[in-house]
Amino acid sequence: MSLISLEMDSGEATKAVIYARVSSVAQLHKGHGLESQTTRCREFAKHKNYEVLEVFKDKAVSGGMIDRPGMTAMLDYIRAQNSKSPIIVIIDDISRFARDLEAHLTLRRAISDAGGILESPSIEFGEDSDSILVENLLASVSQHQRQKNAEQMINRKRGRLLNGYWPFAAPMGMKFESASGRGKILVRDEPLASIIQEAIEGYACGRFQTQAEVARFLQGKPEFPKTRYGTVTNETANRVLTRLLYSGMIQGPEGYDVSLRQGQHEGLVSYETFLEVQDRMSGKARIPARANLDEAFPLRGFVDCACCDNPLTANFSKSKTGKRHAYYMCFKKGCDSYRKSIRRDEIEGEFVGLLEGMQPAQEAVTFARGMFRDIWAMLSAQTKEITGHLKRQLTTLDKKIEKLLDVIEGSDSRTGLATISGRIAKLEQQKLVATEKLEKADQPKGSFGESFELALNFLENPQKLWASNRLELQHIVMKLAFSERPAYCRNEGFRTPQMSLPFKVLQEICACESQVADREGFEPSRRLPAYTRSRRAPSTTRPPVQSGKRGL
Repeated sequence: MSLISLEMDSGEATKAVIYARVSSVAQLHKGHGLESQTTRCREFAKHKNYEVLEVFKDKAVSGGMIDRPGMTAMLDYIRAQNSKSPIIVIIDDISRFARDLEAHLTLRRAISDAGGILESPSIEFGEDSDSILVENLLASVSQHQRQKNAEQMINRKRGRLLNGYWPFAAPMGMKFESASGRGKILVRDEPLASIIQEAIEGYACGRFQTQAEVARFLQGKPEFPKTRYGTVTNETANRVLTRLLYSGMIQGPEGYDVSLRQGQHEGLVSYETFLEVQDRMSGKARIPARANLDEAFPLRGFVDCACCDNPLTANFSKSKTGKRHAYYMCFKKGCDSYRKSIRRDEIEGEFVGLLEGMQPAQEAVTFARGMFRDIWAMLSAQTKEITGHLKRQLTTLDKKIEKLLDVIEGSDSRTGLATISGRIAKLEQQKLVATEKLEKADQPKGSFGESFELALNFLENPQKLWASNRLELQHIVMKLAFSERPAYCRNEGFRTPQMSLPFKVLQEICACESQVADREGFEPSRRLPAYTRSRRAPSTTRPPVQSGKRGL
């Protein structure tokens, strides 16, 4: 390597520039920060009677990189000076210049070609063989240190992963908190955690049919981060739905060789729910949700045209006066109602009446409440049995895994090993699901009221939930109240809808109640609660009297 010799007059200040670099953001605030490097280099320049023209910095740039913004700007600056005398390039330490031997030699040559000479308060650069040897040795040591640090960092992170801890950046909706004896552990970050949980569980149960609906749900939450255009993309929704950490599980990224395992953090959803989401996402493609499906037309796509069974669509029409009018209509060509408008207020008003007509009698609701209490008691009694079954299942899975591991030890076939490894992975996945179910089976399920009151309130008055005017709640009403989309005739109104099973059962209860008469004479006796009366043993002496014939 040829270097430019420098002969300085002791009475003349030589021009110099300073180059400083840090490889991480954390180093900006530590001992090897940019300011501390710059201060030391200025002190060196003052001692050597150098005139510092400019300071160039590279922030969070790896020592093995050659193309650096600060370095490139410095080389261009030296060339632009067009100075007859070489310009001194001062660095704090050889490790701040480059931590890779190849990068060091390349940058050293680039500075020399641009008309500069490298100097440092930590090392004396020279042209003789001994100086070059020392310089190369220091560069090699610096490279080794960088590689060793990277290896140690990977090993530490892998160790954390093996123990079930996530050592990388916390995902959206979670944050790190320090736990005694455990280091930093992931915990819920509210309100984002609850929003993401609702999105994942909604997609798993079919409340959201597509990723676009999930994205629109997230976009409707003011707390959820948006793009600069105020939107949530489908890619963001996809990341939310496929993030394994949200299920409480951990798996090492590529290069860490850490298999799927239970994490030390609490998931936002169960692992079983996560698998259901993945199954749905890998299934058949669904028609994407309409981008213009908004709160203006909640019945769009949920009500069929009675003439052709095609879902009604909707739009706004502008009159000559410029006023906008909202209409539903059928766009099926060949239909008798093709493009014939239906006033929004008319059809939505009739739909509210339809929901009010589905409201069951209070006696039926009381009966359902008592029935649910009996079911709750029965399920509580079954908890021990379920726990025992899950424990036996885990024991069986462990035995199967042990047998397969024994087969691996005595097998030399690569194809056979790959097949057995795949079977073990599936068994491990089943084991994780069973373990998660067992943990939940041991947890208290809460009170009856906490579990059923919301559902009973909906069955008692579905119109109340519809009146919330929240689009996602209105969609829930339509999906839960009807087994098929209601059909609407333009001139006649709604056809008899196919109600969902809970409402059918409640109506049948109401019908049975209306047919039961009292046993004593003309005056009705004191009536028992509906649920108690329905469980009373039937009379063997006389059949029930039909309503309307009593006393005749």
